[in-house]
Amino acid sequence: MAEAALRQLQLDVLHIIPTGQAWHKQRPLTPVQHRLAMTQLAFAAMDRVKVDPRETLREGPSYTVETLLELRDEYPAAQLFLIVGEDQAQALPTWYRWAEITKLAIICVAARAVPMGTGGTICQQFLAQPGFQRLDMPLVDVSATDIRRQLATQQSVAPLVLEPVARYIDYHLLYRSA
Repeated sequence: MAEAALRQLQLDVLHIIPTGQAWHKQRPLTPVQHRLAMTQLAFAAMDRVKVDPRETLREGPSYTVETLLELRDEYPAAQLFLIVGEDQAQALPTWYRWAEITKLAIICVAARAVPMGTGGTICQQFLAQPGFQRLDMPLVDVSATDIRRQLATQQSVAPLVLEPVARYIDYHLLYRSA
């Protein structure tokens, strides 16, 4: 998704921002130091990509609108893009101050390989609205939930996760079932 965004949107820099305290997650998140380290390993070799820890440094819940406001202040002349998967685009109306998000950034939606719902993909529904754009990329039939499930049952995730990240997960015994 990052490679497609850099190419298609002609970005000067792509901020990869691991969430801090996710307000919308029911399950406990992997400790922030591990999520940040895995993100840094995953994107270390990519030009024009910056792993941005700002949300992990905040106290309290992380809200995308606050991050976008900070980025707008840092880059006042820039067009901001928010790159999300189709599952997150579908949930967008439940996000904190979501209407403001659509005014701060163009929402770029990467479709999933398996359409969500029965009325076509949410990507198609959003693309009819101003401020939304499709991120063209090969469809990938995998999710973080699938990867965590495979890791919990000690199945290989080698083709789904970069080797340095897979080694980190294995070394720190992350996502293992109790």
